[in-house]
Amino acid sequence: MNLSKSNNQLFGKIADLLNESRKFIVKSVNQTIVLTYFEVGRLIVEGEQQGKERVEYGKSLLKELSQKLTEEFGKGYSVYNLERMRNFYLVFKNRIDETEKSASLMRKSKEANSASPMRKIESPFNLSWTHYLQLIKVENHC
Repeated sequence: MNLSKSNNQLFGKIADLLNESRKFIVKSVNQTIVLTYFEVGRLIVEGEQQGKERVEYGKSLLKELSQKLTEEFGKGYSVYNLERMRNFYLVFKNRIDETEKSASLMRKSKEANSASPMRKIESPFNLSWTHYLQLIKVENHC
């Protein structure tokens, strides 16, 4: 079946919209993950360690936290991953205007996304979590 020229143009516009929406969804999910992991790292460092990079009971704390998070949310919260989230915060905390900005950005993003599915998330982090993991390795070797 051949589409008429106007139907073909309509199809093209709809296809473009759907493709753009898919890209937006992927970017939105990636930014939300990165902001969430930054906040997890912040909570570990600021909440449990009073701002210090490490504490004596850090390993046991992360082990207990890992077990509870894994029970509640499934895989992805191993001690190793929690350490990476903590390191992510420590490496990048000075690169955003203020520490609390990420939490307010998450709230704003949630509000913006509920109002319109095509609104952009304002985030100081524009790369994927995988990219930041690679950057952390470079930062730790400098």
